[in-house]
Amino acid sequence: MPEAPKILFTDLELPDVLLDGVRAAGFESCTPIQAMTLPRALQGHDIAGQAQTGTGKTAAFLLAAFNYLLRNPLPTDDRISSPRALMIAPTRELAIQIHADALVLGKSTGFKMDVVYGGEDYEKQRNSLAQGVDVLIGTPGRLIDYFKQKIFSLNQIQVIVLDEADRMFDLGFIKDIRYVLRRLPPAEKRLNLMFSATLNQRVLELAYEHMNEPETVRIEPDKLTVDKVTQIVYFPSNEEKAPLLIKLLRSMEAIRTMVFVNTKRQAEQLCRLLQHNGLAAEAISGDVPQKKRIRMLRDFQSGELPVLIATDVASRGLHVPDVSHVVNYDLPQDAEDYVHRIGRTARAGASGDAVSFACETYAFTLPEIETFIGHRIPTGTIDHEQLPTVEAAPYQPRHKPRTKGGGPRGQKKRPAQRSGRNKPSRPKSG
Repeated sequence: MPEAPKILFTDLELPDVLLDGVRAAGFESCTPIQAMTLPRALQGHDIAGQAQTGTGKTAAFLLAAFNYLLRNPLPTDDRISSPRALMIAPTRELAIQIHADALVLGKSTGFKMDVVYGGEDYEKQRNSLAQGVDVLIGTPGRLIDYFKQKIFSLNQIQVIVLDEADRMFDLGFIKDIRYVLRRLPPAEKRLNLMFSATLNQRVLELAYEHMNEPETVRIEPDKLTVDKVTQIVYFPSNEEKAPLLIKLLRSMEAIRTMVFVNTKRQAEQLCRLLQHNGLAAEAISGDVPQKKRIRMLRDFQSGELPVLIATDVASRGLHVPDVSHVVNYDLPQDAEDYVHRIGRTARAGASGDAVSFACETYAFTLPEIETFIGHRIPTGTIDHEQLPTVEAAPYQPRHKPRTKGGGPRGQKKRPAQRSGRNKPSRPKSG
């Protein structure tokens, strides 16, 4: 793969209104994925790009989409019935982040931009969408819901963006994506942009089926972030993991640290443990209510919440700037997930630190991870005498206990039938 050229945004002949947005975002030179995709996308060529979240791909497809809309105005204003650009993301957090970036980069374009996603504000989102929109960003379920209600049509779509395409497959959205793509204008009459962490066979099949001879651009994930991240691995016993984590969090004065675990239950238990031992932490996973998720991410981004514990549902699609440390409390069972996780730090060319625990349960995945990233991870030494004493968090049942009697509140349980004299007698045979 050729090395990405050094390109300034001012070299791209962007319209002045887009350069205003670029300056507002503080961008000067292109990241590798931007340098490899923007020159071609700005000329109207379809792109299937391989890049992770945090490498600048969001700005790449937003600038390409805005440029296309500005240079190809519709003959009539049909905004009320149909958006002009549709951007689909697999998760609510990613859709919200794309919308936030779009507002900055497109601030001088005059485009109306909306975001829709499940979990909250159903009528508010519906009413806003009904008033017309140029750029519509959302998750598949909510988009299709409003489309089937005829709140908007897809007749005037000029740009379609699929972000985190491989994640769409993982989350079971691919039927929804095909449903939308089959209702768009012909591929040759629109700009088609697809980005994915991996351009595997199923993603490429989707690209070739619904795009107009897309150019594939690959930025290898292990070269994107791993080289910029200072990595270390410790080999604690299962019992030493929590004390070691607490010691590290205290010693590095964690301000914005993501701690990754493999299960939602582990995230909840670890969160309670850290809180009980004086460390401010919250756990985010797939079923945390949307308002609470947004509050957690806002507090984490602002630095009010120093530690965010996450399952892999949060390792993709979250754009959190200035993450100082990533801790793999549990080593991931998939080598690619290791790169996705540590990619939460070293964003867009910055540096960062990643600490991993190869414990008794998950150490077996370490050789595969090291093979994938192409080198051995340096080993850290555990000073067992310096590990702090950890207080166990009080047990909290995951569900409310049943009321006395076992039935609904206020309803007495029917007494069990007793054997012996209370048992109905059987008629004797014969």
